[in-house]
Amino acid sequence: MLTFIGLGLYDERSISVEGREALRAADRVFAEFYTSRLVGATVDDLEAYHDVEIEVRPREGVEQDPGAILDAAAEGDAVFCTAGDTMISTTHTDLRLRAEERGIDTRVIHGVTAQSAASSLTGLQNYRFGKATTLPFPYAHGGDDVPQSVIDTVEANRERGLHTVVYLDIKVGTGPTGPDPDHEEYMTADVAAALLAEGWRDELAVVIARAGSPDAVVAADRLSALAERDFGDPLHLLVIPGDLHHVEADALVGLAGAPTELVGE
Repeated sequence: MLTFIGLGLYDERSISVEGREALRAADRVFAEFYTSRLVGATVDDLEAYHDVEIEVRPREGVEQDPGAILDAAAEGDAVFCTAGDTMISTTHTDLRLRAEERGIDTRVIHGVTAQSAASSLTGLQNYRFGKATTLPFPYAHGGDDVPQSVIDTVEANRERGLHTVVYLDIKVGTGPTGPDPDHEEYMTADVAAALLAEGWRDELAVVIARAGSPDAVVAADRLSALAERDFGDPLHLLVIPGDLHHVEADALVGLAGAPTELVGE
């Protein structure tokens, strides 16, 4: 059996009760933290709280060489866990398909995701979100601006009146000069806002910092204004709103401090 467990958004306690029970009952526990991480807990914290040993896998150990995970699942009960929900990344769908091809039973125990938190924290209605996109570090795509694919996604959503979640780049194990096991870098919302204000348009946007933590921040303003602020420790993301329902507009003013002139109030 291979069980995929989402650890939630913040620390060792963010996991569901069902996930905690499966984690503690497993014969072997694997994890990856290159797509995201729990900003409020280390691997040692997770191991101590759940009384398990966790084998952290690098990207290549999940995407290219998942043999150890699959062998453990074929021989007993194995768990694969990530921050958020494990099936938000297609990498992990691929791992599940590989397990199924080997005749290994799989199941998914979901965790809270940044996507759902973006709706909950901002007051923007979940069904009014379109396709999400990721803003990479400039060095990661070989340019010094916003990739056209990001702009196209935002514009296509806005043509339909839909909001866009913009995930911000994470680089773990790879830096500006190539592979680097000690490199760990998280794009912050002020940097992302500056890139978009210059490379796209200076529009209304919403910052969400440290969703799921006791000190989560939600702030709405023009991108150029957000670029001047310090939102503290990661993880951060941006939302570019589309058309606003009057309740959504009220929420951005009341919950995120949006200037009323930017939401049509």
